[in-house]
Amino acid sequence: MTGERTEGTGLESPEATPETAQAEAPAHEAAAAPAPQEAAPVDMSGDDAFDENASFADLLEAHSGTAETVRTGERVKATVVAIGEDTVFVATGAKVDGIVERKELEDAEGNLPLAVGDVLELYVVSANANEIKLSRAMTGQAGLAQLEDARSGGIPVEGRVTGPCKGGFNVEVMKRRAFCPASQMDLRPGAEPDSFTGQTFQFLVTRLEQNGRNIVVSRRMLLEREQAESLSALMQSVNEGDVLEGTVARLAPFGAFVEIAPGLEGMVHVSELSWSRVQQADEAVSVGDKVRVKVLGISGAEEGKGGKDSRKGPRISLSIRQVSGDPWQDVAERLDADQVLTGKVTRLAPFGAFIEVLPGVEGLVHLSEMSWTRRINKPEEAVTPGETVTVTVKELDPARKRLSLSLRDAEGDPWSTAEERFPAGSTVTGTVEKRAPFGLFVNLAPGVTGLLPNAVAATSPQSKTYANMNPGAEVSLVVRDIDVKARRISLAPADATGEDDGEWRKYGQPQKREHHGGREGGREGGRGQRSSAPTTVVAGDSGGFGILGNALQAALEKRKK
Repeated sequence: MTGERTEGTGLESPEATPETAQAEAPAHEAAAAPAPQEAAPVDMSGDDAFDENASFADLLEAHSGTAETVRTGERVKATVVAIGEDTVFVATGAKVDGIVERKELEDAEGNLPLAVGDVLELYVVSANANEIKLSRAMTGQAGLAQLEDARSGGIPVEGRVTGPCKGGFNVEVMKRRAFCPASQMDLRPGAEPDSFTGQTFQFLVTRLEQNGRNIVVSRRMLLEREQAESLSALMQSVNEGDVLEGTVARLAPFGAFVEIAPGLEGMVHVSELSWSRVQQADEAVSVGDKVRVKVLGISGAEEGKGGKDSRKGPRISLSIRQVSGDPWQDVAERLDADQVLTGKVTRLAPFGAFIEVLPGVEGLVHLSEMSWTRRINKPEEAVTPGETVTVTVKELDPARKRLSLSLRDAEGDPWSTAEERFPAGSTVTGTVEKRAPFGLFVNLAPGVTGLLPNAVAATSPQSKTYANMNPGAEVSLVVRDIDVKARRISLAPADATGEDDGEWRKYGQPQKREHHGGREGGREGGRGQRSSAPTTVVAGDSGGFGILGNALQAALEKRKK
């Protein structure tokens, strides 16, 4: 048939005429290939001019731009996409997948603790249009060319510290001996040299001379680089007030350093470690603890990039205690008046002792609230710092963050049961506590003391015995009267006649006496006038019997007359 095409060959029939072929050509081209799309005009002049002799591989490399996507020595985040028998394939964001030797990622037992989808931080060892080789660090035995590539490309090498030497450390790198100056082993020199021996770190090759016989490495430069990267990422995503996760890296006398990003530490001052009072950092945290911290401030970030404080780096202030909030906010819901609590003595003051009853909540036990049984002049006579004690809540003021506590109330008032233990008319045994001009003080129980007046003891046939008793002597007496409210117990010998004028009962009662004016007030016609206004005088505390003594003395003199 004239003009027919042979099917399946794409060749024209011999009978086809030039006119027929010319007419059918457009239809054939449309069927054989897609129609070309419109493209913007391209300037082919200059370095980017089209090279007719360029191979397809050259054109593909020029189009992919892989070498510009990742650079040798750059640290990238790579996602595991496939795991082979000897190779692990990862995606770096470039158009070509990266490869990592499987042995490098295996653990000491030969297991691969990875799965598809895991993200790794790797260094670019080499990159071209066909493949990207990555590594955690250069390891194994290597030639000088590889060491030079590591030095020029800033690729970390793995090294094991074999021991200290003069001025630094000996490090085994790729089966070769290298030297790391002491100042280049850590960000903050000063650690014990033996603490590095036997450990494996990553280093940067800073010098490669004498055909590999002089190799100098630095760990500090790598840490500083990681710190700068971490700081850059931190500055873009973290603001003051944010809460971060961190690990306690080291302790200092003034606080604790917490690593919040690889190679980046912030400082938690000792006052920000806990709401409780902390004297040293190890009282609140330990190295290795996982903690949550609040960012208080970041300073020196710009200077740390080469300024005058570049050696110190950025200063990041953190707080652990502010993550949990102020414990005084809900203290009114957690404490009540008269509640009995157990707390720790945190510190002493001239006027009392501070007791921590809840984390971060301290109360004061005043000297007057320390004991019922004895007078306390200094807090150390009753308690010591660090001691655990039982206290009673007396008064609570959350708004002013004040809490009043009592030690003696927690122990119990010994006078609350004195009337049942020492009823009037009962015989009791006590110990002479001290002698006064008006009688003997006899201790009947801890915190309970009675008085044997001289006037009452004198009515006993054994009066001389009582007159010669010294402190510490044991004596049996009879309770004549008890006044729990006034904390008074009157005692008498069992064989006393009981003949006294009862003046002792006036002890503790308000007394009236005249108060005279000036020196000349008693003179007639003097400038001063005698005041006739009585003044009320109240007896002293439970330890004093001065007015009673005066009354007893007056009664004794009256009897002698």
